[in-house]
Amino acid sequence: MLFNSYIFIFVFLPLTLCGYYGLHRLGSPVLAKIELILMSFWFYGYFNPSYLWIMCSSILVNYVLSQLLQKKWEISGKKLQMLKNGLLCVGLFFNLGLIFYFKYYDFFVENLNKVFSADFQLRHVVLPLGISFFTFQQISYMVDSWRGETKEYNFVDYALFVTFFPQLIAGPIVLHNEILPQFEDKKNWKIQWDNLAHGAYIFAAGLVKKVVIADTLSSAVAWGYGHLGRNLTSAEAIITMLAYTFQIYFDFSGYCDMATGLGYLFNIHIPMNFNSPYKATSVVDFWKRWHLTLTRFLRTYVYFPLGGSRKGEVRTYINIIAVFLVSGLWHGANWTFILWGFLHGMGNALTRMFRKQWGHLHTVIQWGITFLFVNLTWIFFRADSISQAVNFIRRIFGFQSFSVRDGLLNTFGLKELKFIYCHIPILNRVIALVHGFDMLILLTASLILCLVFKNNQEMEFKSDTKKAVFTVLCLIWGIFSLSGVSEFLYFNF
Repeated sequence: MLFNSYIFIFVFLPLTLCGYYGLHRLGSPVLAKIELILMSFWFYGYFNPSYLWIMCSSILVNYVLSQLLQKKWEISGKKLQMLKNGLLCVGLFFNLGLIFYFKYYDFFVENLNKVFSADFQLRHVVLPLGISFFTFQQISYMVDSWRGETKEYNFVDYALFVTFFPQLIAGPIVLHNEILPQFEDKKNWKIQWDNLAHGAYIFAAGLVKKVVIADTLSSAVAWGYGHLGRNLTSAEAIITMLAYTFQIYFDFSGYCDMATGLGYLFNIHIPMNFNSPYKATSVVDFWKRWHLTLTRFLRTYVYFPLGGSRKGEVRTYINIIAVFLVSGLWHGANWTFILWGFLHGMGNALTRMFRKQWGHLHTVIQWGITFLFVNLTWIFFRADSISQAVNFIRRIFGFQSFSVRDGLLNTFGLKELKFIYCHIPILNRVIALVHGFDMLILLTASLILCLVFKNNQEMEFKSDTKKAVFTVLCLIWGIFSLSGVSEFLYFNF
């Protein structure tokens, strides 16, 4: 089920809220948790119920293994450590094997066939939604259990930790100690009107980011990549590149806002996952702002076990690149994602290597280089193949033509802008003089929103009339802008 859908907003969410708080009011906190788990199952299995058995099996196996890791065995010393190591290996093999089969099997076999001229059959397995997210979340819990850093939770609490619907399909990747204590806090069992207002405010802002800005830009991106083989001009390639840069920003930012807002509706504070990444002044800074919980997971469970920065400078850079290769592969089974991860790993390593020289540059120059780097690497992230990405970059730097066809410009047309034009006649004269006025307005507005304003999670919230009006207007705007099914980009990962 999608956050940006009528059934979610008008049916699922009201039913879930009423059931959750209603059961708490009746003095049944366990039933309230079970209700939330069952509704999360409905949310997850809405489009394809067959996904449910995969997630349920994963939850059951991981819970049993984690319980065994937490158990106080009658043995000690090396035997105990060997037992725990063995259980951890079984858990990692199960989780990584699950991801490999559903996400990477066809990619692996396809490349195997190419290298060895073999003819192994592809399975064309349908990728379960959010499998990378809920699997990584459970890996973190299992490793923490192995380290002795978890409390003993019952099965209901564990299932709620994994399935809580605001973060189930596209993150953030939360830790057990961030979310489960909040469900145990009795003050969170009652409706808190400030949290309700705050949650609705952030959710409404995220809805507009997604359905008004990101979905409009997606049409321009689709046009640009669709015309790559049809004499795409340099100007059109640059516009398409910028459109995707802002599309993925507002798509992911919108999702994070909506997930955070939904958490507040249940008095649950979900960790920040997005912190104005296009304000970054280096690649290192970018990854302190983009997908924060994934970065944290990779740092804690991949980078540190590899040795982190404790084994010399060269080893540190190798570890950094290795982590970003994992990040690229995590995003998708394609060489484009692996190369994207490698480029960000190199950018991160080089920034650290030349940190003194980088620090001497003016902040504006630092930002400009970083923003250009992020733009260009997003091309590999979006492209279907490396050859397509290289071809796209050639179009940008070929400087063959700076003409822009109406087909691309028309994709930027917002009904809201047309409404404004009708009521402000002088704008019609400006539009007649400026070719691609809608495009300039949307891209400029996107840049300003990225760079000038604080993100919703940075702002201090105090409920008042202005914020109530803003919330209502954004909800109305977002709901009336819903058109068809438009998935969040990170649902594919």
